[in-house]
Amino acid sequence: MLSIVIPIYNEEEMVPFLRQELMKFALDLRCKLEIILVNDGSSDRTLDGLLDWANSDPRAKIIHLSRNFGHQIAATAGLDHASGDAVVLIDADLQDPLAAVHGMVARYCEGYDVVYGQRARRTGESSFKLVTAWAFYRLMKLLVYTDLPVDTGDFRLISRQCLKGLQSMRETHRFLRGMVAWAGYPQIAFMYDRDARRRGQTKYPLRKLFAFAWTAATSFSTLPLKLSWMFGCLVGLFGVEEGARAILAEMMGWYVVPGWTSLMVVGSVVGSVLLMSIGVLGQYVGKIYEQSKARPLYLVSRTFNLKEKE
Repeated sequence: MLSIVIPIYNEEEMVPFLRQELMKFALDLRCKLEIILVNDGSSDRTLDGLLDWANSDPRAKIIHLSRNFGHQIAATAGLDHASGDAVVLIDADLQDPLAAVHGMVARYCEGYDVVYGQRARRTGESSFKLVTAWAFYRLMKLLVYTDLPVDTGDFRLISRQCLKGLQSMRETHRFLRGMVAWAGYPQIAFMYDRDARRRGQTKYPLRKLFAFAWTAATSFSTLPLKLSWMFGCLVGLFGVEEGARAILAEMMGWYVVPGWTSLMVVGSVVGSVLLMSIGVLGQYVGKIYEQSKARPLYLVSRTFNLKEKE
């Protein structure tokens, strides 16, 4: 059994094309198939299209969340309800081609528990998008988690064994690609060319990309706290420099407004660093607070063709 998990948010235009492409994909598949469609609180007519699909095809199973919880939580809901021996996580825009899944299944049959899609080429995207995406993955690997594969999104195949380990991690602020890498198990890349979006608009503009990067950094690394300590050291060195400059000015007879420069500069820099450090620390404390409430990651409003899990 192969499960394909697809988080969906406001993809009314994309649903008919997605349905058509998945039906073509199923014709070449040599195993049973289930399609887990997670409607992440869409505000358009996405759910109507999904219901029409589920009514005509029992393999299409819908999880309708009570509101929009975000891509990572919606993906988690789909993974939680998947029953396949192997599970493929893919976005609804199909920029990650379904044809690549056949290659992933072949590598899974060779004994790999995780086969992650690694983008060799990206088409239909601006130069700015390409540069920011390139920088994002390298910075995440350098600063957040050294074992994180570059040029790799959430598109991947996960074995049932690895999925059980992933399901045991109930973190409120989720970075799935990092969590899968941390879980270990035999993992391998599958190179492919990423296509342009066929319908609709991207749900990850630059603002959300930066927010996602910050979530990844604060959920998977203590680096921001370490950086605030480093900033404190730099400010201390700056204070030493200002003290040495004041002594030299007194000895050499340089003209300065007594105390003004050192007071204003050092006071401003120290205050700025303190506020930044407190802000970073507050982010971590806030995440601890939200995790300590132990709320469920998501709430399911309705399901179709699928028995809701308790």
